[in-house]
Amino acid sequence: MKIGIADTTFARVDMAAFAIDEIKKNSDAEIVRYTVPGFKDLPVACKKLIEDDKCDIVVALGMAGPMPIDKQCAHEASTGLQHVQLMTNKHILEVFVHMDESKSEREIYEIAKNRAAKHALNALELLKGKTTLTKNAGMGKRQGKQDEGPIKVSK
Repeated sequence: MKIGIADTTFARVDMAAFAIDEIKKNSDAEIVRYTVPGFKDLPVACKKLIEDDKCDIVVALGMAGPMPIDKQCAHEASTGLQHVQLMTNKHILEVFVHMDESKSEREIYEIAKNRAAKHALNALELLKGKTTLTKNAGMGKRQGKQDEGPIKVSK
């Protein structure tokens, strides 16, 4: 089992370190890291991890600034990642943190840490098979913040 980690130098938190640590704590998977300058470089990095390095799944980590152009670049990167998934038939877990998710740098750091670690665990689960996450369907699980939980309606 081989897991690719694609990250950027633009990010203000080393989210890859958290993802790698979580993978190492929970599996013996081989990890291949590929760091690129920014968001829009992630799709080709992920494609190379899948095709050249034979990764079974990739975790793509990025951080968007608070400006409209940052959101546009994140959207473009996301679209590119979706295309790579369809071209390679492999999952790429998009793990993006937006700087406007909080005004506190401490909270942004915690969101990045939590989101990267939880998605690393999701990657491990997906590698076990297409039904391993089914037990969590509709449970309001969140990456980056506290779980919301399921909506319960009285009959």
